[in-house]
Formats: sequence, structure tokens, C-alpha cells
Amino acid sequence: MRIDKWLWAARFFKTRSLASEAISRNRVHVGGQRIKASRQVLVGDVIQIEKIPYEFVVTVLALNDQRRPASEAQALYEETAASQLARQTLSERLKSDRMAHRGLAGEGRPSKKQRRQIIRFQNQNDTSDQDSDADANGETIA
Repeated sequence: MRIDKWLWAARFFKTRSLASEAISRNRVHVGGQRIKASRQVLVGDVIQIEKIPYEFVVTVLALNDQRRPASEAQALYEETAASQLARQTLSERLKSDRMAHRGLAGEGRPSKKQRRQIIRFQNQNDTSDQDSDADANGETIA
């Protein structure tokens, strides 16, 4: 069975053409070697699949040339524990980065109340500078 067809049947790629494109871009390796889309996949092959930003390392358990439901497709391969741990760690890091970025960016434009708070906060520094200038000149500002 062709590897591009197996990748499609195992639901790593939505279409065979996407699977072939990933293979031609050297994002799929079998046994650590670059391959062509027409390579025959065998039970027991170790396949590295790079789907940015994740990388899967799977062992082929069965062959099926038809695209079946996801529950059946998962029976075609077994992912290594190291691969699962690496993907989970990366997923958590990306999620925390997104949350940190969202916290900095806020939730869009500030409301009228928030805008007043921002202006008050910005003016706190301005009034302290004006008071120090007034004291230096010996004048008070009315």
C-alpha cells in the first residue's frame, strides 16, 4: 500500500494530495529516511510525520486503503509515548503563550469606565510633575 494513501486513511491528512505534498516537502520520514509518495508502507514501519507545529512518531499496526471513521483509523497506528509527551508539552506551552498574549492585549477597545481609569492613571504622573514645578518657582497653580 502506498504511504500517501495510508496517511490519508489513518487521518493524518485530509486529502491524499496533502499527504503527497507533505511527503515531497520532506515532512514524512520512514525509519529516519526521506521517502517518495509511492513508497510501500509495511506493518511495523516507524513513521515520523511533521504537521507544523506538531510532530508525530507512529508505528504502523495495520493497513487499510479506505478512509474509515476516526475510531477505526486510530487502530491503524500506535504513537510512541515520547511523541505524545512532546506534543502535549508543546500544546500546553502554546496555550500558555496564547493566554499571556491575550492578557496583555485585553479584550478589544476599552469601555468608557476603563478609558476614564486609564486617563486618571496617566494624569497621576502629570500632576506630580506640575506640583514639583510649582514648588520650585514658589508659585501655586490655581
